[in-house]
Amino acid sequence: MISKGDKIAVGVSGGKDSAALLYSLAKLRDFYPAHFDVCAISVDMGFDSEDLYASTLKISESLGIEHHLVKTQIADIVFNERKEKNPCALCSKLRRGALVGEAVSMGANKLALGHHLDDVVETFMMSLMHEGRIGCFCPVTVYDNNQISVIRPLIYAKESEVAAVARAADLPTIVNPCPEDGESQRAEMKEYLKSFDRSHRGLYKRVLGALERSCIDGWHE
Repeated sequence: MISKGDKIAVGVSGGKDSAALLYSLAKLRDFYPAHFDVCAISVDMGFDSEDLYASTLKISESLGIEHHLVKTQIADIVFNERKEKNPCALCSKLRRGALVGEAVSMGANKLALGHHLDDVVETFMMSLMHEGRIGCFCPVTVYDNNQISVIRPLIYAKESEVAAVARAADLPTIVNPCPEDGESQRAEMKEYLKSFDRSHRGLYKRVLGALERSCIDGWHE
């Protein structure tokens, strides 16, 4: 995922996952044999951005990392103009576009996102159960124009492990301002999988193994 000379822009949302990713990559660059640089980007969705910027900027400044805030009207588009019944997909697409555009303007050749193992399994199961499709996001996505790649360095880490890093490093986070937070199909799937895993330990690693053996969507062992 990381090569010598990379400039990696980290999408920082204000949550624990992206905060832990930014912190981890900043620490990794200090001893990684292939030198790379790190910068940070936050997307203002159109909700109140004051807490978001204060929280994410605090982390970046403590690590000596360049940080940009991109203002958008994504919330207005998704909730008011489009009135999406299931807004997460469109929101994610628009936010990704904003991140990629800003990353390119900052001279980054890679965009790092904070998806972890729980996200991988949840996405796979949501695609299967809600869409009747076998698929998931890729560990590495190379855009057709080759300007930038999207990488997900935390995909082998459980959410609980990522949260432990954020706590241990005392990283500031904010409450997600999205009105769909905790009410989405993903939140429902998260609770279902946690419940199933409690009685069938190892669920997440088994699904990950199936993904790797399938070689779908860029996954391979």
